[in-house]
Amino acid sequence: MNPLLRLAGAVAVVAVAAALAGCGTAAAAAPQLSGDIFVHDPAYVRTADGEYVYSTGNGQIGDGNIQIRSSDDGASWEYVGEVWASKPDWLADAVPGVDNLWAPELYEHDGVWYLYYSASTFGSSDSVIALATNTTLDPEDPSYEWVDRGEVISSAGADFNAIDPGIVEDADGVPWMAFGSFFSGIHMVQLEWPSGLRASADDEPIRIADRGLVENAIEAPYIVPHDGWYYLFLSRNFCCKGVDSTYEIIVGRSKSVTGPYLDADGGELLDDGGTVVLTTDGSRVGPGGQSVFEDMLAFHFYDGAADGIPTLGLRPLTWHDGWPEVAD
Repeated sequence: MNPLLRLAGAVAVVAVAAALAGCGTAAAAAPQLSGDIFVHDPAYVRTADGEYVYSTGNGQIGDGNIQIRSSDDGASWEYVGEVWASKPDWLADAVPGVDNLWAPELYEHDGVWYLYYSASTFGSSDSVIALATNTTLDPEDPSYEWVDRGEVISSAGADFNAIDPGIVEDADGVPWMAFGSFFSGIHMVQLEWPSGLRASADDEPIRIADRGLVENAIEAPYIVPHDGWYYLFLSRNFCCKGVDSTYEIIVGRSKSVTGPYLDADGGELLDDGGTVVLTTDGSRVGPGGQSVFEDMLAFHFYDGAADGIPTLGLRPLTWHDGWPEVAD
């Protein structure tokens, strides 16, 4: 979550661990990443046209719109621009002072790509999650166009923070959006197809994770259905501090999409629970801002070998005794 650090347009190259063995499911080799991987809050997907990462904007090199990178092989990445040349006009009124758009989510349903993203300012809960749609992610396709669909939810005047959207469908095909950060933690609202907007604006958001601390540092929810469970991935502690960042990725699971979510020790994610999936290790500092596509965990980290530059990470995700693991 939160804006890209105001660093010069640096490009980092990072080598990631090669494989994970003996963890219940076979692990593919982790790609050795190269090219433009200067990324914060990656939304990663694979399509027939290639692989894409959408990420938090950077107002130093554009209008602060969601950034787009593509790859033919999942290893070599190229910056291919922003979602729009300029942000939708209504955002400036909805969130005064908005610059970078944050923490996108890409979700495909019935041939349509839904792009959810956050508009906010650092440390404020005067935030909006908005939506755009497209029929393709291929910028070369003649039908490629991101269409603004407006506001999904606002937290102006509320006790939660409308940022960091993550979309999941339950067993009945009903879409839900998890979101949140700090303030009162992680919440969830029901959506509806085909609009991708809220099923009812009158329904109170459901709270699904909280730390209950003065500095309630928990955010970036992403829910993955697997083998009859829903797995809630979160980032906790602090991002956006370069090599001093303390972000780490945790997880809990539930039989119901709306919770309660428990960690591997039975701790409640509503009470500061969470099983660690990925944390600081060597030059990989503060991993978080995660998304999951099929068997791949995408995240950013701060490269301790490159002055803390935000950097894309991709690791194969495997399952062992009902819990996710990554190569480390």
